[in-house]
Amino acid sequence: MDAMKKKRVSSGIPQLDSLLGGLYIGDNVLWYEDAGSFSATFCVHFIRESLALKKPTIYVSFDRSPKNVVSFLGPLAESQNFTILDCFTNGKGNRSEVFNRFYEKDGAQWPYQVIRVNDPANPAQVGEAIYGLHGNLSGDIRFIMDSLTGMQDLWGGEEQVTKFYARTCPRLYELDTIAYWIVEKSAHTSRLKANINKIAQVAIDLSVKNSQPALKILKAEKRNSQFLNDPQSFSCEEAEIAFDLPKTLPGRFDLGGTIKAMRKKQGLSQKELAEKTGVTPSSISQIEKNLIYPSIPALFRLAESLSVEVASFFEDLTTDRQGCVYRGSEGVSVSLEKAPKGLISGTRLLPPDTKDASVDPYLLKIEPGSKLVNHFFSHKGEEMGYVVSGTLALWVDGQRHEAGTGDFVYLTKQIPEQWENVGENAAELLWLKIK
Repeated sequence: MDAMKKKRVSSGIPQLDSLLGGLYIGDNVLWYEDAGSFSATFCVHFIRESLALKKPTIYVSFDRSPKNVVSFLGPLAESQNFTILDCFTNGKGNRSEVFNRFYEKDGAQWPYQVIRVNDPANPAQVGEAIYGLHGNLSGDIRFIMDSLTGMQDLWGGEEQVTKFYARTCPRLYELDTIAYWIVEKSAHTSRLKANINKIAQVAIDLSVKNSQPALKILKAEKRNSQFLNDPQSFSCEEAEIAFDLPKTLPGRFDLGGTIKAMRKKQGLSQKELAEKTGVTPSSISQIEKNLIYPSIPALFRLAESLSVEVASFFEDLTTDRQGCVYRGSEGVSVSLEKAPKGLISGTRLLPPDTKDASVDPYLLKIEPGSKLVNHFFSHKGEEMGYVVSGTLALWVDGQRHEAGTGDFVYLTKQIPEQWENVGENAAELLWLKIK
């Protein structure tokens, strides 16, 4: 059956759906992964999307114990539409009591649905367990097969894996399922990969080079994807996937870049800005990369959260400001990394919509007795500060220094390891980061 005649569904990541040209009921999706290439995060998005639609979702686990799956998925594992098919405990787990203790439970309080396969070393029994479970469910069923590599380790070679995949993949297609198959690239021969690629509807390569993850679509059967074999860089921040776009072309408005610059000037993470604005961290990430644009109400909430006027998002920040006086009311509170809440506070004295300046000024207030076991900022340039009031101690290269009212601190490449207010009153410090 033509893929385009089957129902289209989402991977849980709109940008991936767009790159692929869509996912469809019947798809078997191969995920070729390197270590640390975030295949688990793509799976979590797919599981979350499926469960949000109340679609039965089955996690077939060869490499993870049930306890590990539950920990990895968190509240998702408690859904009544989610089932773990445990091929680990009696497989790689070697029937150990350590793993079997997971099943010692009070049935009335047991929030998980887990089926333990008696003999996962037998591919036929694994197949029977999959189809038996499928037969008791209705609608389009979703599978995560974790992993083809774990099957090979347990079954003693790639021939058994190839046979199992060649039988299972077409049958799952006809049963109107969607299946993610996780494959460790380095653990399999080119012959096996060529054989399974022929049968799959979708094949995706994940890699990491120079700490930058990338995704490449190797196959997207019967759909018009412009991105075949074209590596797409992406980032994963707080378990949210966001694909990079080419750099903004001259003359093209960069709303996302403006919002990101304002957020960073205030020391806010994407999660913190999302909480202040009432959206998800994924939405902030996508907005900053110009993958989506905020609605008008969301734009006003973003401006309010960043303490700026909406118009400042659309101004050319390289244009000179009229006048040279900045009112104290224009400064905004900033988040200080790892600073004890309520004991150290800071205000950035230049408003967030100011054009880039060579100096970033802050007024820091440190309550008496406060200790900070690191520096106020992550910064590689020169820094300097003037103690407006109070007495502060700082440690640089293991040596203690003390600065009182009227004293000046100048740092070139040094980074203080610790700050402490050693006076009886709150201390105020005018601090300048030099770019």
